[in-house]
Amino acid sequence: MPIDDFDEPGRWDEYQWERFLQQQDKNTEKYFALLEKYLDHPDRDKLIAGEMGWEFFEDGDERSWDEAADAWCAAEMGNDTSAAEDDGFANSPVYHDTMHLHSWVSDWIDKTPTIEEAEEACHLASQCAICGTKLATALGEHDPNEIGMTIAYLKRALKAANDALTASAKLVASGHMTHSQSTAFQKRLFQVRNHVVDNMSVFRSEWRRRQGENQ
Repeated sequence: MPIDDFDEPGRWDEYQWERFLQQQDKNTEKYFALLEKYLDHPDRDKLIAGEMGWEFFEDGDERSWDEAADAWCAAEMGNDTSAAEDDGFANSPVYHDTMHLHSWVSDWIDKTPTIEEAEEACHLASQCAICGTKLATALGEHDPNEIGMTIAYLKRALKAANDALTASAKLVASGHMTHSQSTAFQKRLFQVRNHVVDNMSVFRSEWRRRQGENQ
């Protein structure tokens, strides 16, 4: 759903933000599908811009189409990794636990020669990364009034953490991860997951408090 279909963004709840983010996901998927479809077409930029509903930047314009597309992609995909660098999030326990999780996963992959053959290993690594970036977006620097957005991103972080847990169970079942490795992984993942759950509770309580004050 386009952002213009909502009133007063600062008062969106977590469900309105979820609908908006889901629409952004669809737009991103559509863009990359069009890019693949028209990759070698001489009028690629114009065709993509038309189907995406963008203004097409002709040659010589002050702002090129490539710059516009790059800016759009950064916005649509969240540019999540910058959130940890812009404020105090990088010094928080949440951030450090997230980095410990990423380091463990990277070391495990590097030390397991046949792991590249396991599709679930890539899924586990990607979901851990997604969990971290969504956490950074939720808890990084942004408008403090956008509590609904914060909760929506925390829910995405929680889903990624749960997907990573499922992947680890499949890796144990296939013999690519030992039980001791699974225990070590889950210990680190649950530290991060607990941060997500705790923060969801805090922000939902704050949302209810503010809603009560506005009634």
